[in-house]
Amino acid sequence: MDQDQFSLRSILEAILLVADSPISLERFSRLLPEFDRAIINATLKEIQEEYDRDKRGFVLREVAGGFHLQTRRDLKTWVIRFKRSNPVRLSRAALETLAIVAYRQPVTRAEIENIRGVDTTGTLHFLLDRKIIRIAGRKEVAGRPLLYRTTRHFLEIFGLRDLSDLPSFTELEDQEGLHLSE
Repeated sequence: MDQDQFSLRSILEAILLVADSPISLERFSRLLPEFDRAIINATLKEIQEEYDRDKRGFVLREVAGGFHLQTRRDLKTWVIRFKRSNPVRLSRAALETLAIVAYRQPVTRAEIENIRGVDTTGTLHFLLDRKIIRIAGRKEVAGRPLLYRTTRHFLEIFGLRDLSDLPSFTELEDQEGLHLSE
C-alpha cells in the first residue's frame, strides 16, 4: 500500500498515536517528504482544532517543540482511576530546585544552594533520575562545576511549548513565595 491510499491526516494521526514523545514539524517533514511542510503544519492545526472543538477524550498539543497527543486535562480523574497511579509528584524542595534551574539555566549546584540556602545534592539526583533536568556541561571556573538545564521531558510534564511559556519571576514568586531573583 502506498501513501495515495491514505490521507495525510490519517498518516499523521497514526504516527502521533504511537509516538512516545512530541514530534517536531521538522521531523514530520523528514518522515513525509512526499508532503509539503506547510500542508503538514496546516493539517496538524486542523486536527488540533477539531479535537478541541469536538471535546474528544484527547487533544493534540504543541509541547517541547513538537506535537503530542495527550489526554484532556479535565478527564484526569478517570484516567488516574484507570492507570491506578498518581501523576508526577514533586516535593516543595524539588519544585524550588527545579524552578531555579528553569529560570537561571545553565546553573551550578553551588548557585542553586546559594539561593535555596540548603544542600541540593539529593534533590538534583532525584530530578536527574526522572530526566526532568540534565547535565549541560561544566562551568569554566575553578573546579569546573557541573551545569544543569531542564529537559524536553520537563516541558512535556508542565505542558510548555518552550521556556518562554514559563510564568514571569514576579508571577511565580507571588504565587509560590519563592525568591528566584536573589
